[in-house]
Amino acid sequence: MGLYFRIKLAATQIIVMMGVCVIILLPTVSHGERIKDLASIQGVRGNQLLGYGLIVGLDGTGDKISQTRFTEQSFRSMLNKFGIRVPDGQSIKSSNIAAVMISAELPAFAKPGQTIDITASSIGNAKSLRGGTLLMSPVTGADGQTYAIAQGNLIVSGLGAEGSDGSRITVNIPSVGRIPNGAYVERPAPTVFALNDTVIYNLHRADFTTAVHLSEAINRRFGHSVAVPMDATSIKVRLPNNQHEQLMALSDIETLDISPGEAEAKIVVNSRTGTVVIGNHVRVKPAAISHGTLVVTISESPYASQPEPFSAGTTAVIPDSQIQVQEEDNRAFVFNPGPSLQDIVQAVNSVGASPSDLVAILESLKSAGALRGKLVVI
Repeated sequence: MGLYFRIKLAATQIIVMMGVCVIILLPTVSHGERIKDLASIQGVRGNQLLGYGLIVGLDGTGDKISQTRFTEQSFRSMLNKFGIRVPDGQSIKSSNIAAVMISAELPAFAKPGQTIDITASSIGNAKSLRGGTLLMSPVTGADGQTYAIAQGNLIVSGLGAEGSDGSRITVNIPSVGRIPNGAYVERPAPTVFALNDTVIYNLHRADFTTAVHLSEAINRRFGHSVAVPMDATSIKVRLPNNQHEQLMALSDIETLDISPGEAEAKIVVNSRTGTVVIGNHVRVKPAAISHGTLVVTISESPYASQPEPFSAGTTAVIPDSQIQVQEEDNRAFVFNPGPSLQDIVQAVNSVGASPSDLVAILESLKSAGALRGKLVVI
């Protein structure tokens, strides 16, 4: 029988099985989520920054300047700024320099004097940036304006070693490093946000139910018609006239708890790793599946339940589901009643079936129209 582990989390229950890595999301107690975790104000966003710079001080692991002319050109240009001119016919022989691209994100409302983290990535043939220092480099936005100046010592988590016989080993990525608080903001972050009489909240995931719940929560707190859903993503919120009251209202809104709408029934299959994630509302209709020598049969036999004589009860239809599995080569399957996808997964996994078997069964169920859920293969 397949071995499986049960891990209980706060909002979901996850079952991980050996043989086929499967994650099944089961319903548990629903908790509210803060509006600030579900939506953002339109116009409040970060901005990507990009720059070019030189790393110096490397222990012989920098660019081979004879092969990376742009590194030599940048180094010559830097020396010229300090009044040092290298003759044009003389090449620079140094392996302690590396050219890098600098990337960073400028947060919304960032002000001059604040610091942001940066990442430096080698663009030459440097073996490692460990121990290097980034020289002062401007970091610009998409509009070409300089928004930050970066400089500092790199933190590199990767390392590499090479033997004289050509053997080498690399741990993580030594050609990329980070500098926490490595750039000073020089220009305010551009933003189209302005405190007017209204703001628009945009959900991170479009959902009509969540949009309605968000507007209802705001209206319960501030009054009728303060928030109006515009579509599945946007909710327009009317603010007070006073700027201080506007900021207080926005602070109050982002801490409100709401119950977001449940996601659509979905099965996500990772074809490279064999991982299958099954959503809560996925259902299987009666079907018979034959995969190689494996035969799975799902049937339903509902029956009527009659109330006791002279009682106030009503006749109810009770579902009765049976699942049968046949397998040659003396393989045994045991299914619990109930045509759920979890039962199929457990049975297929119990005999050590490969991930491709489970994926093939899911695809067959979907093609036959017996799988009530969206099948996504990544």
